[in-house]
Amino acid sequence: MSAPAEPFGKGTSLGIVLIGALAFIAVLYWLGTGGGATNNGGGHAAGRGLNGYAGLAAMIEADGVIVTRARSKDALKHPGLLVLTPPAGAKGSDIAEIVEARRTIGPTLVVTPKWRAFPDIANPASKRGWTRIDGIEPPEWKGYHDDIGVGLAKFAAHGWKGTGAFSGLSGRLPDDRTVLAGTGPGLQALVQTGDGRILAGYLTGDGSNTALEKWIGMERDPGGDPDEKAANDSFTSSFPVVLVFEPDLLDNWGLADKQTGLMARRLLYAAAGGKPPIVTFDLTLNGLGASRNLLTLAFEPPFLAATLCFFMALFAAGWRSFNRFGPARLGTREIPLGKTVLVRNTAGLIRRARRLRLIAAPYADASRERLVLALGLPRGRPPAETEAAIDRLQTRLDQTGPRYSELAARLRAARRSADVVQRAAALQRLERDLTE
Repeated sequence: MSAPAEPFGKGTSLGIVLIGALAFIAVLYWLGTGGGATNNGGGHAAGRGLNGYAGLAAMIEADGVIVTRARSKDALKHPGLLVLTPPAGAKGSDIAEIVEARRTIGPTLVVTPKWRAFPDIANPASKRGWTRIDGIEPPEWKGYHDDIGVGLAKFAAHGWKGTGAFSGLSGRLPDDRTVLAGTGPGLQALVQTGDGRILAGYLTGDGSNTALEKWIGMERDPGGDPDEKAANDSFTSSFPVVLVFEPDLLDNWGLADKQTGLMARRLLYAAAGGKPPIVTFDLTLNGLGASRNLLTLAFEPPFLAATLCFFMALFAAGWRSFNRFGPARLGTREIPLGKTVLVRNTAGLIRRARRLRLIAAPYADASRERLVLALGLPRGRPPAETEAAIDRLQTRLDQTGPRYSELAARLRAARRSADVVQRAAALQRLERDLTE
C-alpha cells in the first residue's frame, strides 16, 4: 500500500504561515496606531480645515524644525516648545495639569478656540478635512487661569499689530467682526488690536525668556543691582506660557495672509526663546490620543526578551514541521475485520474491568485441550489424568524444567495481573515446545 499524498505541499504551507504572520503583525500595528483619522476637521495640528493648524506645523517644519504630533501623554514631556490647541469643551484641570508639568521642561503656547466648524460636505469640490464655519464657540476652561477673561473685542480696529520691538508689524484677520481678546492682571501684550485689545500675550508672573523680553522692550541690564538680578534669575527659572486668544493669528484661515504667517513664526520662536530644535503639537486634548504601537513596544525592553524567545520557539516549531523524520504512517481501517476485532474488544473489556485473574483458569483449560488435540491423547478423561499423561510425555522427551501440571496449577492460583501474564507465557512456551 502506498503512502497517502500530502494535502498541501511545503510551498503552500509556508505561504499560509507567512500570510498568517503578516496578518498578525498588521493587527498589532492597527491596534497600536488606533484612535481615528487625525484630519477630521478639528482645530488641531492635523486639521486641514479653516480652523486647523496643519499650515502652521508645515511652515515651521519647512524651516528645519522637527515637528511632532503628540498622541500620548508621555510625548508631552519632550523638551522644546509645546503647542496646546484644546477645544472649547476641554477640561481646564487637564490643561492646567499639562502646563504645570511643563514648568521645568520647556515653554508652552496655549491657543484658545473660537470657531464652530463642521465638515464641508455640501461642497462637491471639498476635500477630506475641509470645514465650514458656522458661528463661534469661545472656551470655557474652568480650572485654568480663571482670573483671565476671554471675550469678543467688539468695535475693534481692523487687523492686528505687534507691540514693543515689533510694533511696526501689522496684518489683517479673516473676520474683523469676530475677534477674541483676553484681559487679566499681569497680562503682557505681544500682539494686539489697533485699539489695544490683547490678542496674544503672556503672564509676567509665570516666567519669561530673553526673546519675550526683547519683544516687549524690557531687556534687563546685566550689570544692574545684584539683588534685582537674583530676583530676575528666580523669575526666569521656570519656562514661560504664551496665551494666544485669537486663533486666527495661527490657524490655516489666518495664515492665508503673508504678514500674519510671518508674525506667527516670530511668535512661536519667541515663545520658545529662539528657534527651537523641536516643536510638539498636542492632539490628546482634541480626543485623538492613541495607545503605544504594540509592534514597536514588542521590540523595546523589557518585552524584547520575550519577543526573541517567541521567535526562536516559532522558528524551531517551523523547522521541525518542515523536516519530518521517517516515512509517513500508513492509514489503517478504523474498525478491523473478523477475529481481530473480537479479540481486541474482548481483551480491552477485560483490561478495563481489571479482572485479568478470571481468565487464568480458562486459559489453562484451553491450553490442555489444545495439547490433547495436537498430541492425539484420549479425550473425555478427567483433567488430572490428562495433565499427568502430558507430564509423562515430557519425561520421555527428556525435557527439563517444570512439568505441565505444575505450570497449569500455578497459573490457576495466580491473582495479580502481572503473575497471570508471566505464568500464562510460561505455559505457552511449554505448549509450543511440545507441539513443534
